[in-house]
Amino acid sequence: MKTSDPAAAPQDALGMASGTPQQNSQKAEETPSFLDELLRDFPAPLGPESPLPWKVPGTMLSQEEVEGELAELAMGFLSSRSAPPPLAACLAHEAVSQLLQTDLSEFRKLPEQEEEEAPVTLLDAAGLARSLFDRLWEVCSQWQKQVPVAARVPQRQWLVSVHAIRNARRRMEDRHVCLPAFNLLFGLSDSVDRAYFAVFDGHGGVDAARYASVHVHAVAAHRPELPTDPAGALRAAFRCTDEMFLWKARRERLQSGTTGVCALIAGNTLHVAWLGDSQVVLVQQGQVVKLMEPHRPERQSRGSQCCLGTSWSPLGQRGHAISTRGLPGPPWLSPQDEKDRIEALGGFVSHMDCWRVNGTLAVSRAIGDVFQKPYVSGEADTASRALTGSEDYLLLACDGFFDVVPHQEVAGLVRSHLVGQQGSGLRVAEELVAAARERGSHDNITVMVVFLREPRDLLEPETDAVPRS
Repeated sequence: MKTSDPAAAPQDALGMASGTPQQNSQKAEETPSFLDELLRDFPAPLGPESPLPWKVPGTMLSQEEVEGELAELAMGFLSSRSAPPPLAACLAHEAVSQLLQTDLSEFRKLPEQEEEEAPVTLLDAAGLARSLFDRLWEVCSQWQKQVPVAARVPQRQWLVSVHAIRNARRRMEDRHVCLPAFNLLFGLSDSVDRAYFAVFDGHGGVDAARYASVHVHAVAAHRPELPTDPAGALRAAFRCTDEMFLWKARRERLQSGTTGVCALIAGNTLHVAWLGDSQVVLVQQGQVVKLMEPHRPERQSRGSQCCLGTSWSPLGQRGHAISTRGLPGPPWLSPQDEKDRIEALGGFVSHMDCWRVNGTLAVSRAIGDVFQKPYVSGEADTASRALTGSEDYLLLACDGFFDVVPHQEVAGLVRSHLVGQQGSGLRVAEELVAAARERGSHDNITVMVVFLREPRDLLEPETDAVPRS
């Protein structure tokens, strides 16, 4: 469950898959008992006055917000009851899909105030949440008799270690997403396996970070370009989520924003997208591979030579190159970079303890920040890289980690932990967070390590990697 508990190692609301293949196989075999237990605790649909088993996301939802918010509710509830991730995703998809196929006009609500922009259909969040639970209960009752094949098909097992702390800040404004069952949650039936991981670092409140953690992947899943251009789908998802949140922010007078970084593994290709200074690095055969350059207000172009349709191999590491489209030199630097872009729009970048946009924000791209648009852009950058099977892990983290831990030290810290834990990576994120705190980080800290190989194998002498099957 997503959480702001500073002492917890939160398990994500979207189903963290961890453990060995044998352990996860055992979980799959426990599907009938999971359904039996849930239906024992909830022997009937909720009555009109029965309390909901989850917190309702606000009072009203727009039509385009409904699927993401309801999927979040269902997955959070099922994950909190330790549902096997594939089963949770299938149940959530079926319940949400059934509800979306009904006439939702009964949930329509009038805006509390007259809209200055084009009117948007608003729906009663509490009514939708109650109806969703009844749909979920009905699906569980049907599946108790016969679980569909899709919910029983063995899935690729992922070992993910994630830890987040509030640290010295008054509020926890980070959110993260771990979704190994991406296809199952959104009913994608093509032959490409997909898994999604993300970290969002909020500022000025948690609303934007929470919103992004619910909607970016939901929007990406339905982008028409997802099968052919996953990176383009992620760019569009960040842009659309920013637009959706800005409308919500104006309606509800919200001022928060969030940076973010996500990784979508589609088949044998890694796609990353980012806004602001949350970052992801790849470690391959013990070497750090730089995938991106964070957006900061002072960042300036390192050159203007365009390399449309070419490739870029970061840091000269082994492995397949990052593919880029219309980007200069390193794929993340455009001819007009952050400082130039902001000044061309009429804004300014100044140094007041750190470089800031218009004297306020220390990031130049983010979802939200309604009063700093367009200077703070909602346009994400992306990069893609073919995976060969020789990759060790991905590390996604917010600036509370990367501000004090250089990229080049990541591999050593992780290896040291694995040596001390006899190859177990389950708690490596907790140790990385502790290292950042010991080095003086006072910010919220979130670290997620997504292992691409068995952690124990990373301690073995390097041999030629066998390509993925």
